[in-house]
Amino acid sequence: MTEVTKMSAAEIGRRIETGALDAREATEAYLSAIDANGDAARIYTRVLHDSARREAAAAADRAKRGLRRGPLDGAPISWKDLFDTAGDVTESGSAMLKGRVSPADATVVANARRAGVVSLGKTHMTELAFSGLGLNPMTATPPNRFDPALAPGGSSSGAAASVAFDLASAAIGSDTGGSVRVPSTWNSLVGLKTTHGYLPDDGVIFLCPGFDTIGPLCRTVEDAALLTATMAGGRAPDLEGASLKGARLAVLETVALGEDCRDEPRAAFEAAVAALARAGAVVERIEAPEVAEVISLSAPLFTGEAWAEWGETIEEKGDLMFAPIRERFRAGAKVTAAGYLRAAKRMRQLRAKWNARVAAYDAVLIPSCPILPPNVERLLADKAFFASENLLTLQNTRIGNLLGLCALTLPTPTPSCGIMLMGKPFGEAALCRIGAAAEAVVAG
Repeated sequence: MTEVTKMSAAEIGRRIETGALDAREATEAYLSAIDANGDAARIYTRVLHDSARREAAAAADRAKRGLRRGPLDGAPISWKDLFDTAGDVTESGSAMLKGRVSPADATVVANARRAGVVSLGKTHMTELAFSGLGLNPMTATPPNRFDPALAPGGSSSGAAASVAFDLASAAIGSDTGGSVRVPSTWNSLVGLKTTHGYLPDDGVIFLCPGFDTIGPLCRTVEDAALLTATMAGGRAPDLEGASLKGARLAVLETVALGEDCRDEPRAAFEAAVAALARAGAVVERIEAPEVAEVISLSAPLFTGEAWAEWGETIEEKGDLMFAPIRERFRAGAKVTAAGYLRAAKRMRQLRAKWNARVAAYDAVLIPSCPILPPNVERLLADKAFFASENLLTLQNTRIGNLLGLCALTLPTPTPSCGIMLMGKPFGEAALCRIGAAAEAVVAG
């Protein structure tokens, strides 16, 4: 039998359903793995041993009585350290928030608990979620699954590591400009960025309220669909029979496949696109000038919102921050109200152009990240390198955030290289069906 800690969350749920696995056994397997892993303290900010065992025992009892609450009842997962969990410390990766106690569960946490999901603990992240690289020298930088010398991707760095190192069956993170999809890509996982507003965000520590989204980092598209539905308090889409036959897919050439896309991610992406075409998808290549323009609006929109949210705190306690992150926030102080509003208005206009251009396609394809994970020591030593690599890291993922889309990254056979499928706003169900059909094809 597959080792419990290598199973998908859905498979754990199925085995609990049939009686082949006890929920307590599954949770103990993960807690034991966490306790035995020398890098666990760089992945988890805190492990909730006692409450996880209580939740697992309740799930086991429900299974015994035929009263399971859903397909993930008893599946053990982790939460990024910006989701409030009642009575626990939630610090959003920042020493400025040290000791902050959550007053209540975030709604997505409460929904997951009602569905029987077991919470293993909270995971490390980039300070206040404002970088795609995953470095956090102020608290901890989680390891990359392929090479500890490389950046793990962020800001949901610990979330990705908890799954990649078999310390959680799945994880929940947030994505403002790529923070679910980058660490998923660099650790060869599945990651789903939901549409802004698709999942309730009360009880989540904000970075940019107009762009923050919530999404899963996991092993399979099935897990992504089930976890998203669980957090929404609804039902997951039916993925059975999903097919690529006749699916219309567009490869976006503008920005995403420009000169900044490096050779290895480009080659992995093109191989994946070819595999999708062989499986029956109709693939076309498109240019979209509105993408280049909307990317140019990133600075006033993201930094303006981030500074509005955190500027006062940073002015008071900013010496507790990693300097490159602090300076990235401070760039937002230069954004005027008029400049932000003009950028937001133009963004809405560009979204309409994009939606009209791609209306006939089932998904738009781009490389998940145009670069491979950079070296951690060089990032820490060279501020200019940190800034340039961070911008490149988020270049492709931020397209989905600025255009208001849902987006799914799938791993390719090349480590740390993914293919992203961008869907329509609030088109998560359709995107997961296409993704389910694509994941085995892309994996090779």
